[in-house]
Amino acid sequence: MSGMTLGAGGGAGGLRVLAVANQKGGVGKTTTAINLGTALAAVGEHVLVIDLDPQGNASTGFGIALEQRTRTSFDVLAGTTTLLEAAVQTAVPGLSIVPATSDLVGLESQLMGDGNRPFRLRDAITQLVGQQRSRPADAQLAYVLIDCPPSLNLLTVNALSAADAVLVPVQCEFFALEGISQLKESIEQIRSTLNPRLEIQGVVLTMHDGRTSLSKEVAANVRQFFGPKVYNTVIPRNTRVAEAPSHGKPLLLYDYDCQGSQAYIELASEIIERERMIKAA
Repeated sequence: MSGMTLGAGGGAGGLRVLAVANQKGGVGKTTTAINLGTALAAVGEHVLVIDLDPQGNASTGFGIALEQRTRTSFDVLAGTTTLLEAAVQTAVPGLSIVPATSDLVGLESQLMGDGNRPFRLRDAITQLVGQQRSRPADAQLAYVLIDCPPSLNLLTVNALSAADAVLVPVQCEFFALEGISQLKESIEQIRSTLNPRLEIQGVVLTMHDGRTSLSKEVAANVRQFFGPKVYNTVIPRNTRVAEAPSHGKPLLLYDYDCQGSQAYIELASEIIERERMIKAA
Protein backbone atom coordinates (compact mmCIF):
# COMPACT_ATOMS: atom_id res chain seq x y z
CA MET A 1 0.00 0.00 0.00
CA SER A 2 3.04 2.25 0.19
CA GLY A 3 2.58 3.24 -3.46
CA MET A 4 -0.42 5.49 -2.73
CA THR A 5 0.29 9.21 -2.63
CA LEU A 6 -2.92 10.86 -1.46
CA GLY A 7 -2.38 13.60 1.09
CA ALA A 8 -3.82 13.76 4.58
CA GLY A 9 -7.28 15.24 4.87
CA GLY A 10 -8.04 15.35 8.60
CA GLY A 11 -5.93 15.47 11.77
CA ALA A 12 -4.90 19.02 12.45
CA GLY A 13 -7.95 20.35 10.62
CA GLY A 14 -10.19 18.60 13.15
CA LEU A 15 -11.88 15.25 13.47
CA ARG A 16 -14.55 14.51 10.88
CA VAL A 17 -17.40 12.18 11.79
CA LEU A 18 -19.15 10.40 8.91
CA ALA A 19 -22.18 8.16 9.42
CA VAL A 20 -22.59 5.41 6.81
CA ALA A 21 -26.37 5.15 6.71
CA ASN A 22 -29.32 3.89 4.69
CA GLN A 23 -32.31 2.30 6.41
CA LYS A 24 -32.55 -0.22 3.55
CA GLY A 25 -30.62 -3.42 4.26
CA GLY A 26 -28.15 -5.11 1.94
CA VAL A 27 -26.90 -1.96 0.22
CA GLY A 28 -23.26 -2.27 1.25
CA LYS A 29 -23.11 -0.05 4.36
CA THR A 30 -20.80 -2.32 6.34
CA THR A 31 -18.67 -3.20 3.31
CA THR A 32 -18.28 0.51 2.60
CA ALA A 33 -17.43 1.38 6.22
CA ILE A 34 -14.80 -1.39 6.39
CA ASN A 35 -13.13 -0.73 3.07
CA LEU A 36 -13.37 3.04 3.08
CA GLY A 37 -11.84 3.05 6.58
CA THR A 38 -9.06 0.77 5.35
CA ALA A 39 -8.41 2.92 2.27
CA LEU A 40 -8.27 6.11 4.38
CA ALA A 41 -5.84 4.45 6.80
CA ALA A 42 -3.74 3.22 3.88
CA VAL A 43 -3.14 6.80 2.76
CA GLY A 44 -1.97 7.86 6.21
CA GLU A 45 -5.19 8.91 7.96
CA HIS A 46 -5.91 7.72 11.51
CA VAL A 47 -9.40 6.21 11.50
CA LEU A 48 -11.84 4.92 14.12
CA VAL A 49 -14.77 2.81 12.97
CA ILE A 50 -17.74 2.58 15.35
CA ASP A 51 -19.85 -0.54 14.84
CA LEU A 52 -23.42 0.46 15.76
CA ASP A 53 -25.14 -2.58 14.25
CA PRO A 54 -26.24 -5.31 16.72
CA GLN A 55 -25.20 -7.89 14.10
CA GLY A 56 -21.60 -6.76 14.60
CA ASN A 57 -20.70 -7.41 10.96
CA ALA A 58 -18.12 -4.62 10.77
CA SER A 59 -16.37 -6.11 13.81
CA THR A 60 -16.39 -9.57 12.21
CA GLY A 61 -15.21 -8.12 8.89
CA PHE A 62 -12.12 -6.74 10.64
CA GLY A 63 -11.47 -10.15 12.24
CA ILE A 64 -12.43 -9.07 15.79
CA ALA A 65 -13.50 -12.27 17.57
CA LEU A 66 -16.36 -12.19 20.09
CA GLU A 67 -13.96 -12.79 23.00
CA GLN A 68 -12.06 -9.62 21.99
CA ARG A 69 -15.21 -7.51 22.30
CA THR A 70 -14.88 -6.95 26.04
CA ARG A 71 -15.96 -3.32 25.72
CA THR A 72 -18.38 -2.41 23.00
CA SER A 73 -20.41 0.39 21.47
CA PHE A 74 -23.22 -0.63 23.84
CA ASP A 75 -20.97 0.19 26.82
CA VAL A 76 -20.06 3.54 25.26
CA LEU A 77 -23.73 4.49 24.73
CA ALA A 78 -24.63 3.21 28.19
CA GLY A 79 -21.97 5.56 29.58
CA THR A 80 -19.78 2.92 31.27
CA THR A 81 -16.70 3.34 29.04
CA THR A 82 -15.14 5.76 26.55
CA LEU A 83 -14.61 5.31 22.82
CA LEU A 84 -10.83 5.11 23.28
CA GLU A 85 -11.18 2.51 26.05
CA ALA A 86 -13.48 0.39 23.89
CA ALA A 87 -11.42 0.71 20.69
CA VAL A 88 -9.65 -2.42 19.43
CA GLN A 89 -6.69 -2.15 17.04
CA THR A 90 -7.30 -3.95 13.74
CA ALA A 91 -4.79 -5.59 11.40
CA VAL A 92 -4.80 -2.30 9.45
CA PRO A 93 -2.17 0.14 10.80
CA GLY A 94 -3.81 3.38 11.93
CA LEU A 95 -7.30 1.88 12.08
CA SER A 96 -9.17 0.78 15.19
CA ILE A 97 -12.77 -0.24 15.78
CA VAL A 98 -15.24 0.03 18.62
CA PRO A 99 -16.88 -3.40 18.22
CA ALA A 100 -20.54 -4.34 18.62
CA THR A 101 -22.47 -7.31 19.93
CA SER A 102 -26.16 -8.19 20.07
CA ASP A 103 -26.31 -6.29 23.42
CA LEU A 104 -27.17 -3.21 21.34
CA VAL A 105 -30.66 -4.61 20.80
CA GLY A 106 -31.48 -3.80 24.43
CA LEU A 107 -30.17 -0.23 24.40
CA GLU A 108 -33.50 1.44 23.66
CA SER A 109 -35.21 -0.11 26.69
CA GLN A 110 -32.18 0.58 28.92
CA LEU A 111 -32.25 4.29 28.07
CA MET A 112 -36.02 4.63 28.31
CA GLY A 113 -36.90 7.93 29.94
CA ASP A 114 -33.43 9.42 29.41
CA GLY A 115 -33.98 12.79 27.71
CA ASN A 116 -30.37 12.83 26.51
CA ARG A 117 -30.54 9.47 24.76
CA PRO A 118 -30.29 10.78 21.16
CA PHE A 119 -26.99 12.44 22.11
CA ARG A 120 -25.13 9.61 23.87
CA LEU A 121 -22.76 9.06 20.94
CA ARG A 122 -22.33 12.79 20.32
CA ASP A 123 -21.25 13.24 23.95
CA ALA A 124 -18.81 10.32 23.66
CA ILE A 125 -17.27 11.87 20.53
CA THR A 126 -17.04 15.28 22.24
CA GLN A 127 -15.09 13.54 25.01
CA LEU A 128 -12.90 11.87 22.36
CA VAL A 129 -12.10 15.26 20.79
CA GLY A 130 -11.00 16.50 24.22
CA GLN A 131 -8.75 13.47 24.69
CA GLN A 132 -7.26 14.00 21.24
CA ARG A 133 -5.86 17.39 22.18
CA SER A 134 -3.25 15.78 24.44
CA ARG A 135 -1.98 13.56 21.60
CA PRO A 136 0.72 14.56 19.09
CA ALA A 137 -0.80 15.98 15.87
CA ASP A 138 0.45 13.06 13.79
CA ALA A 139 -1.30 10.57 16.11
CA GLN A 140 -4.68 12.30 16.16
CA LEU A 141 -7.72 10.70 14.56
CA ALA A 142 -8.76 12.26 11.27
CA TYR A 143 -11.98 10.31 10.67
CA VAL A 144 -14.64 8.49 12.66
CA LEU A 145 -16.83 6.26 10.48
CA ILE A 146 -20.08 5.02 12.04
CA ASP A 147 -21.58 1.83 10.60
CA CYS A 148 -25.34 2.21 11.17
CA PRO A 149 -27.96 -0.55 11.40
CA PRO A 150 -30.49 -0.96 8.55
CA SER A 151 -33.29 0.93 10.28
CA LEU A 152 -34.02 4.40 11.59
CA ASN A 153 -33.94 3.50 15.29
CA LEU A 154 -32.28 5.05 18.35
CA LEU A 155 -28.86 3.77 17.20
CA THR A 156 -29.11 5.50 13.82
CA VAL A 157 -30.51 8.65 15.44
CA ASN A 158 -27.45 8.67 17.75
CA ALA A 159 -25.16 8.33 14.72
CA LEU A 160 -26.87 11.13 12.79
CA SER A 161 -26.92 13.38 15.85
CA ALA A 162 -23.17 12.88 16.29
CA ALA A 163 -22.10 13.07 12.64
CA ASP A 164 -20.83 15.99 10.60
CA ALA A 165 -22.13 14.32 7.46
CA VAL A 166 -23.79 11.19 6.09
CA LEU A 167 -22.38 8.87 3.46
CA VAL A 168 -25.22 7.00 1.75
CA PRO A 169 -24.51 3.70 -0.06
CA VAL A 170 -27.12 2.91 -2.72
CA GLN A 171 -27.28 -0.52 -4.31
CA CYS A 172 -27.72 -0.63 -8.08
CA GLU A 173 -30.75 -2.90 -7.86
CA PHE A 174 -34.44 -2.65 -8.73
CA PHE A 175 -35.68 -1.33 -5.36
CA ALA A 176 -32.69 0.99 -4.78
CA LEU A 177 -34.66 4.21 -5.00
CA GLU A 178 -37.30 2.88 -2.62
CA GLY A 179 -36.71 4.61 0.68
CA ILE A 180 -34.13 7.10 -0.58
CA SER A 181 -36.56 10.00 -0.38
CA GLN A 182 -37.53 8.74 3.09
CA LEU A 183 -33.87 8.75 4.14
CA LYS A 184 -33.48 12.27 2.78
CA GLU A 185 -36.52 13.35 4.81
CA SER A 186 -35.08 11.67 7.92
CA ILE A 187 -31.78 13.55 7.48
CA GLU A 188 -33.71 16.83 7.07
CA GLN A 189 -35.70 16.05 10.23
CA ILE A 190 -32.54 15.31 12.26
CA ARG A 191 -30.99 18.53 10.94
CA SER A 192 -33.98 20.63 11.96
CA THR A 193 -34.36 19.07 15.41
CA LEU A 194 -31.14 17.44 16.71
CA ASN A 195 -28.12 18.32 14.56
CA PRO A 196 -28.23 21.53 12.47
CA ARG A 197 -24.78 20.92 10.92
CA LEU A 198 -25.69 17.53 9.43
CA GLU A 199 -25.26 17.27 5.65
CA ILE A 200 -24.99 14.56 3.02
CA GLN A 201 -21.28 14.18 2.29
CA GLY A 202 -22.04 12.00 -0.67
CA VAL A 203 -23.88 9.06 -2.19
CA VAL A 204 -21.94 5.99 -3.34
CA LEU A 205 -23.32 3.58 -5.92
CA THR A 206 -22.56 -0.02 -4.84
CA MET A 207 -22.88 -3.48 -6.42
CA HIS A 208 -22.82 -1.93 -9.88
CA ASP A 209 -22.79 -4.31 -12.83
CA GLY A 210 -21.82 -2.33 -15.91
CA ARG A 211 -23.06 -5.13 -18.19
CA THR A 212 -26.72 -4.68 -17.22
CA SER A 213 -29.07 -1.94 -18.36
CA LEU A 214 -30.70 -2.04 -14.88
CA SER A 215 -27.48 -0.97 -13.12
CA LYS A 216 -27.01 1.86 -15.62
CA GLU A 217 -30.64 2.96 -15.24
CA VAL A 218 -30.50 2.95 -11.41
CA ALA A 219 -27.19 4.87 -11.47
CA ALA A 220 -28.71 7.47 -13.80
CA ASN A 221 -31.82 7.81 -11.58
CA VAL A 222 -29.73 8.22 -8.40
CA ARG A 223 -27.54 10.86 -10.09
CA GLN A 224 -30.69 12.68 -11.22
CA PHE A 225 -32.12 12.59 -7.66
CA PHE A 226 -28.96 13.61 -5.75
CA GLY A 227 -27.08 15.53 -8.44
CA PRO A 228 -23.41 16.32 -7.65
CA LYS A 229 -23.69 14.61 -4.25
CA VAL A 230 -23.18 11.26 -6.03
CA TYR A 231 -19.51 10.26 -6.15
CA ASN A 232 -17.93 9.65 -9.54
CA THR A 233 -16.49 6.40 -8.16
CA VAL A 234 -18.79 3.41 -8.50
CA ILE A 235 -18.23 0.21 -6.46
CA PRO A 236 -18.53 -2.77 -8.82
CA ARG A 237 -20.27 -6.04 -8.12
CA ASN A 238 -17.24 -8.21 -7.41
CA THR A 239 -16.94 -11.69 -5.91
CA ARG A 240 -13.80 -10.68 -3.97
CA VAL A 241 -15.83 -7.96 -2.21
CA ALA A 242 -18.29 -10.63 -1.05
CA GLU A 243 -15.58 -13.12 -0.01
CA ALA A 244 -13.39 -10.83 2.09
CA PRO A 245 -15.60 -10.58 5.25
CA SER A 246 -15.71 -14.37 5.65
CA HIS A 247 -11.92 -14.25 5.99
CA GLY A 248 -12.12 -11.50 8.63
CA LYS A 249 -10.20 -9.11 6.39
CA PRO A 250 -10.94 -5.82 4.68
CA LEU A 251 -10.93 -6.20 0.91
CA LEU A 252 -7.70 -4.20 0.55
CA LEU A 253 -5.88 -6.77 2.70
CA TYR A 254 -7.64 -9.74 1.13
CA ASP A 255 -7.05 -8.80 -2.51
CA TYR A 256 -5.44 -5.41 -3.02
CA ASP A 257 -5.33 -5.61 -6.80
CA CYS A 258 -8.97 -6.53 -7.45
CA GLN A 259 -11.39 -4.11 -9.05
CA GLY A 260 -13.32 -3.58 -5.80
CA SER A 261 -10.19 -2.62 -3.82
CA GLN A 262 -9.13 -0.11 -6.43
CA ALA A 263 -12.64 1.40 -6.42
CA TYR A 264 -12.52 1.94 -2.64
CA ILE A 265 -9.12 3.62 -2.95
CA GLU A 266 -10.59 5.96 -5.58
CA LEU A 267 -13.60 6.62 -3.33
CA ALA A 268 -11.29 7.49 -0.41
CA SER A 269 -9.42 9.94 -2.62
CA GLU A 270 -12.70 11.53 -3.75
CA ILE A 271 -13.94 11.87 -0.16
CA ILE A 272 -10.66 13.44 0.99
CA GLU A 273 -10.90 15.91 -1.91
CA ARG A 274 -14.46 16.84 -0.90
CA GLU A 275 -13.35 17.27 2.71
CA ARG A 276 -10.59 19.65 1.55
CA MET A 277 -13.14 21.70 -0.39
CA ILE A 278 -15.45 21.82 2.66
CA LYS A 279 -12.58 23.09 4.85
CA ALA A 280 -11.52 25.63 2.22
CA ALA A 281 -15.06 27.01 1.82
